[in-house]
Amino acid sequence: MLGCGVFTHDDFMATNSLIAGLTEALLAGIAGDQAAYHDFLTRVSPLLRRMIGRKVPACDVEDVLQEVLVSLHHARHTYDGSRPLLPWVGAIASYRVSDYLRKTYRHLRHPTVDIADYENILAAVTENTEASESIGEMLNSVAPREKKILTLMHGEGYTAKQVGEQLGMKESAVKVAAHRAMKRIREQFTHD
Repeated sequence: MLGCGVFTHDDFMATNSLIAGLTEALLAGIAGDQAAYHDFLTRVSPLLRRMIGRKVPACDVEDVLQEVLVSLHHARHTYDGSRPLLPWVGAIASYRVSDYLRKTYRHLRHPTVDIADYENILAAVTENTEASESIGEMLNSVAPREKKILTLMHGEGYTAKQVGEQLGMKESAVKVAAHRAMKRIREQFTHD
C-alpha cells in the first residue's frame, strides 16, 4: 500500500497505471476532449492536495490548489507527452507554493515600525551618558599603555597579535597586560 513504508509490486503497478492514466487524460484534454481533461483535473487534485499540504497551512491548501490548477490549465500546451508527467506537474505546483509562501511571509522580512512607539526608549539611550563616562573613568584608572591595549582590543576589535604589532610588543605580553588591566578595572568596579 502507498505511504505505509512498504512499496509492493502491486503498488508500483497501480502507481504506474495512475500516472499513465493521468498522462493519457491530459493529452486527450490538450487534443480537445473536455471529459478527459476534467478527469485529469479530478484525478490529479488529490495528489496535488497532499503535496501542497506538506508546505502550506491546512486552512490555505484549497486556495493554493486552485492556483495550481489554474496554472496547469494555462501551461497545458507546454506539456511534452514524451516526457514524464509528474515532474512537470510538480514544478508548476512548486512555483505556485513558492509564490504563496513569498506573498504570505513577505511582511515578516521588512516589518514597518512606528518610531513614535520607541521615543521613550530612544530618549533613555541617548540621554544616558553616565555609563560611557564611567567606562572612560575606569579606563583612566589604568596605565596609558594598558588603556591603549584595551581600547584597541575591545573597542576597535583588533586581535592581541595585531595590537602587539602596533605597539611593538609580543602577543603574550599584550594578553597579560590586557588581563591585568581588566582585573584592575573589575576590582575598582566591585569596590565602588
